[in-house]
Amino acid sequence: MDFGLVLQTDPPSSDVVDLMRRAEGNGFRYGWTFDSAVLWQEPFVIYSRILEHTTTLTVGPMVTNPSTRTWEVTASTFATLNEMYGNRTVCGIGRGDSAMRVAGRKPNTLATLGESIGVIRDLAEGREATVDGSTLRLPWVRDGRLPVWMAAYGPKALALAGRKADGFILQLADPFLTEWMVKAVRTAASDAGRDPDAITICVAAPAYVSDDLAHAREQCRWFGGMVGNHVADLVARYGEHSGLVPDALTTYIKAREGYDYSHHGRTGNPSADFVPDEIVDRFCLLGPVEAHIEKLKALRALGVDQFALYDMHDAKEAVIDAYGAEIIPALQD
Repeated sequence: MDFGLVLQTDPPSSDVVDLMRRAEGNGFRYGWTFDSAVLWQEPFVIYSRILEHTTTLTVGPMVTNPSTRTWEVTASTFATLNEMYGNRTVCGIGRGDSAMRVAGRKPNTLATLGESIGVIRDLAEGREATVDGSTLRLPWVRDGRLPVWMAAYGPKALALAGRKADGFILQLADPFLTEWMVKAVRTAASDAGRDPDAITICVAAPAYVSDDLAHAREQCRWFGGMVGNHVADLVARYGEHSGLVPDALTTYIKAREGYDYSHHGRTGNPSADFVPDEIVDRFCLLGPVEAHIEKLKALRALGVDQFALYDMHDAKEAVIDAYGAEIIPALQD
């Protein structure tokens, strides 16, 4: 199992670089960041610095979207980083939540997202692609490689990921939901004539290593609020108890009363006060080292290839070090 570190690009950017260097030294192979240009600093500028100060780390957004930047700009940015540092990027992409809504726009349609996946990949790897009716190619790209991983929850998005993406990003670590969603992605891949086992499965969630479970929950409760933002969209689209989305994902948002993006992804987010302890425990990795190892082995058995650790809490360095010293080695057997 691979491991990734997920950060917000809060200033100073030097802290982001230092944490990524620390992660690489502890055995993490991927460095991810949020991508919302209004809420945080521009990640692609910081990726260049991270790549310069690491040796093997692969970096990318968790996640970008098709509208913040035009597709040829997104592809060219990845291709430039790859030319400079040797194909060490990955494009995580989704419809767009915080980046779009904070700017007063709606998230992209799945049709737009699906088209963008192929175009961005083709352009970044040096092939021709059609953008807004024009055939484009980046003539300077040589031997470029850009895996595109798609974030999804709902049935139509999961099917799209299976048909189009190189990887699937699931932003929660509940084994029951992971099994359900991985099966949906792989079934769609198989139905599309693709090798379902060739799709990389990445589970992303906060992790907090501590015997003080109550404190760990409070440090990570924000995540249930962030996921609830996506779940609310699913309930609005499919309704409750539809059979298309598991009740295990949707029932907890009944007490949700809106969402304030100024606290997005942050400890103490008041928009997450509706999230019960049960959801925090299910969606995150909390507790002593042994609890993390046990849950990660369960996820690995379900086909998860990477665990990407959201490190937004008061113990960033300690959790990175605990994973490097005890947890990552235990998942390498």
